Amino acid sequence: MRIRTRTRPLVLAATMTALSAGALCVPPATAQVPEGRSPSQQRDFNGDGYPDVAIGVPRADGGAGAVVVMFGSASGVDPARSVRLGQDSKGVPGVAEPGDRFGENVTSGDVNHDGYDDLIAGAPDEKVDGKPDGSLSVIWGGAKGFTQGGVALTAPEAGDRNFGQGASFSDLDGDGTAQLQVVSGRHFWWYSEAVPKGDGTDVALPLEDDFLPEDVELDGVAAGHFAGTSGTDYVLYGRRGDGDGDYLATFRGGAGDIGYHHSVLSDGGTATRAVATGDIDKDGWDDLVTGEPMGDREAGAVTVRWGASGGLGTGREPTGYDQDSPGVPGTGETGDGFGADVSVGDVTGDGYPDLVVGVPNEDVRGSRAGALVLLKGGADGIGSSGAVSVNQESAGVPGVGEDGDRFGSAVHLGDIDGNGRADLFAAADGEDIGEVPDAGAVWVLRGAATGPTTRGITSFNGADLGFADTTGLRFGEVFDR
Repeated sequence: MRIRTRTRPLVLAATMTALSAGALCVPPATAQVPEGRSPSQQRDFNGDGYPDVAIGVPRADGGAGAVVVMFGSASGVDPARSVRLGQDSKGVPGVAEPGDRFGENVTSGDVNHDGYDDLIAGAPDEKVDGKPDGSLSVIWGGAKGFTQGGVALTAPEAGDRNFGQGASFSDLDGDGTAQLQVVSGRHFWWYSEAVPKGDGTDVALPLEDDFLPEDVELDGVAAGHFAGTSGTDYVLYGRRGDGDGDYLATFRGGAGDIGYHHSVLSDGGTATRAVATGDIDKDGWDDLVTGEPMGDREAGAVTVRWGASGGLGTGREPTGYDQDSPGVPGTGETGDGFGADVSVGDVTGDGYPDLVVGVPNEDVRGSRAGALVLLKGGADGIGSSGAVSVNQESAGVPGVGEDGDRFGSAVHLGDIDGNGRADLFAAADGEDIGEVPDAGAVWVLRGAATGPTTRGITSFNGADLGFADTTGLRFGEVFDR
């Protein structure tokens, strides 16, 4: 769509079909982390008890990149309660240079063990010694925000390109303390529990990844308790360089050789473009959700691989969903891109995590404007009833859907107001703002008992957060994981 004026926070009483108009607010002291999201996924950078959200903006400033952190509160998020960080910000290591793509991926964790979550941001095209080898920055959180500085890590091996392409922070060996994991284009690295110094003395421990096909280009890593092991298990995902599809493999955590026990989940299948984890059926093991927007004539699909005591693939068979599945809103059409992004969290507060799926090319009243679909979780997994579809033509949602908006291009679930229900972030990275093309924008819908609500809906774009040049910014294309 084209927004004629800058988007601003809106409070609307109207509701859309199948959406609720209210939500119970609980003080942060009694708020619960939504099921299906680990404590590390409910990041709190300033320690105020409200989860925060980080948005990567890798196209900012000629591709130098930036990250915006929006601090949660009882009233949700607001651009006035945010901070913009780049490699030219005080205390942030490195030098901002065009093409670095700082913020290409974003995650978090208490890396220095001080009780505050730290921001972890990749710059996979960062030039190191004149080569685009990549870097990963860890920026220390604190009571006053990001005022404590940080460190930058670079590729442990010469010639290892795109270091910082993906990252995670989880307890791989099951000793109770999490470690930092980093993905480059070809390798997976993990670090000890020691606080990284960023001075060249940090020792990265390589995964036993010799079995990876030589042409695999890794895109990222996702962690979860997929099996009955003491440590966190993890999944590496990427693409075959010969164009023969995706590559998806899982590795066991626990004491001993990290990554020695592994299994290939997909090799040459429909390319995985998005990954999320969470215990959707509440059986005690996390489940793996993959989005495959290029599948079935690019209509797209989502696959849920269910966790079990023996790991992914050892229990119930994987379940596939598309817009032709019973209970899923819409109709699968060529180019819809169902599964372009996925996120897991308990929107309704019923104790079962729900699944939100981006459909950025969905036809809405004759325009390829995009939509998102929320599928409700339960004891049997994803249910066939109660699903919700949201787009810019839904009642209470600001704006008008137009070709190329790509509403649903990125999605994120996180309980930013601390009421025990995950709130829904939806990006339209092709949104025009006034006459500015592809500036991008984000909408926030609060979680409620019957699903996302438009009461208190908030929308904002890069200009609201201080970006001077938003042409082609595609704000919202990266949410933290």
